[in-house]
Amino acid sequence: MDLLEQNECVVEVRNYLQDPPSKEELKDILKKLGCRVKAIIRKTEPLFLEKFSGKDYTDNEWLQILAENPILIERPILISEEKAVIGRPPRLVLGLIPQKGL
Repeated sequence: MDLLEQNECVVEVRNYLQDPPSKEELKDILKKLGCRVKAIIRKTEPLFLEKFSGKDYTDNEWLQILAENPILIERPILISEEKAVIGRPPRLVLGLIPQKGL
């Protein structure tokens, strides 16, 4: 958030735990990230370790699991109109910030 504020970016924050993304939204996010669903799973999350570690699920099954258990979604994910990035480490968000004076 500090990087975004310093660069005068207007952002909308979505609390994914209170307002989880649907499977369709997750598909769109993955497309913008350019990655597969397993890349956005928090594999150190206790829920993952207890219920899902070592199990083999299809991408569609993972999408359903993430929609039903949003705590498993890596965060933060920053999304623009055409692109998205996982904000860890924070410097990765710089790729979404429009460069001034170009």
